[in-house]
Amino acid sequence: MAVRTPDPDPNERDDDGTPRDPLRDIGSGIGARAGGVSNPAWLSEVELAEARRRLPMLYVEAVPVRTDGVGTVTEVGILLRATPVGEITRSIVSGRVRYGETVRDALFRHLENDLGPMAFPLLPPSPVPFTVAEYFPLPGMSAFHDDRQHAVSLAFVVPVTGTCQPRQDALEVTWMPPEEAASDALASEMEGGRATLVRLALASVGALR
Repeated sequence: MAVRTPDPDPNERDDDGTPRDPLRDIGSGIGARAGGVSNPAWLSEVELAEARRRLPMLYVEAVPVRTDGVGTVTEVGILLRATPVGEITRSIVSGRVRYGETVRDALFRHLENDLGPMAFPLLPPSPVPFTVAEYFPLPGMSAFHDDRQHAVSLAFVVPVTGTCQPRQDALEVTWMPPEEAASDALASEMEGGRATLVRLALASVGALR
């Protein structure tokens, strides 16, 4: 099961209709010449496949949580997603870091993309991942699997204070108590080994009993 996030659209535009700044988008300084893509900071499908074959790809992932007044995790947000082949799976916020983008900006962007602009995530002043997950294309090399690529993911627990309206390929977000989020029943529905990531996230904040 692949680490989620569709590849960026070379025709993607900002809210004001202007072309998106290439420095905020995925790239490697290699011109995206194949496939008719004119923006030199974009990778064509062929170049992206070649990069994935040769290089680890950097991701950020976030486990959204709600907390009480003293910061104790009371609920965990698990996403329901539709895959490109029509499968329905459970997952968390996930996506690549773009060329020229900070980890903080990437994390905020994917939280907003998946949970909507009114989610109001609370990023700490100094974002520190609770773990680094390594996804490999061959099963069994780690707890995490992505059949497209070798990906290194910085994983965070992020409190969310607003209203979530899932977007893109996220169909809904289900808020559940930590015990249910860490259950075997939910693990069977999660993709790419992310059940392990959720359990590690809850352990890192003392939410597992």
